[in-house]
Amino acid sequence: VQLQASGGGLVQAGDSLRLSCATTIRHFEAYTMGWFRQSPGKEREFVAKISRGGGSTDYVDSVKGRFTISRDNAKNTVYLQMNSLKPEDTAVYFCAASASYYKGTYKWWGQGTQVTVSS
Repeated sequence: VQLQASGGGLVQAGDSLRLSCATTIRHFEAYTMGWFRQSPGKEREFVAKISRGGGSTDYVDSVKGRFTISRDNAKNTVYLQMNSLKPEDTAVYFCAASASYYKGTYKWWGQGTQVTVSS
């Protein structure tokens, strides 16, 4: 199984980025998908998750109203639209797959994509 995150880059505060995570997960539609991030010296942080059919989403408070997670089950891909980016959003962003929306056990992880937001 492979999860390939892409779309990161260097942007200025206030800009937008759209991250993508293309996967080879069989029966992708059966998995909750999540985005996490990790900054140097900090622990990995949950950012957002989306249920199998896309009907339920959840976000860390710091990104609510700015980030939107979505998925295309036909393309085995999950997205993270990030608007109004702030310097504190700078991190490596990872996508991951879980068999459960409510339990925080993620089975597969992508390699990460760097997002850098300058002030």
